[in-house]
Amino acid sequence: MKNKIFLISLVFLIFTGCVGISSKGIFGTGVSIALDPRSLGTQIDDSVMQKNLATRIILRDKTYLLSVSTKVLDGKIFLTGKVEDPEEKLQITKLAWETKGVRSVRNDITIKEDFNFKQSAKDLLITSQLRTALIFNKKIKAMNYQIDTYKKKIFIYGISLTGDERKEVISEAKEILDVKDVIASIVLVEDLRIQKN
Repeated sequence: MKNKIFLISLVFLIFTGCVGISSKGIFGTGVSIALDPRSLGTQIDDSVMQKNLATRIILRDKTYLLSVSTKVLDGKIFLTGKVEDPEEKLQITKLAWETKGVRSVRNDITIKEDFNFKQSAKDLLITSQLRTALIFNKKIKAMNYQIDTYKKKIFIYGISLTGDERKEVISEAKEILDVKDVIASIVLVEDLRIQKN
């Protein structure tokens, strides 16, 4: 009976972890187009950069389709995922820097270890808890953030309207039980090159 309850809980977590995928819209940045403070031109540029980089990474090795994620915000590239060895991590960083229009690259890719089901379930739970906290916090535009968790480290990418909103997002992440570290790559609207009028 305990196994059945655990399995049902796990399936629920997996499906609730998928909420927000539809928020990617046609531009795939994880930020809702309607709420995105970037100009439409910047959104399109970022989308083209992201698709270009993702394609080149997958052409290098098809396994990267599932193991490496790319995000582009205002010409800044963020990389997450897992690869087999440090050389691969360096090669992906090089591909990112070769992308036309890139302003900076942040590489949070880690080196793979043996799969740990318990750890993966815990990471999924942390991501779901933070996503829920952001949705219910009235001071935060939750759709403007993408969350990844690896080994109890939360990686947050997105655009904050104010410095206070950015602090609020980081604070919510730090309040999640068992979180080891919070790595926030959050761009402020005022730091964007081109904003909506």
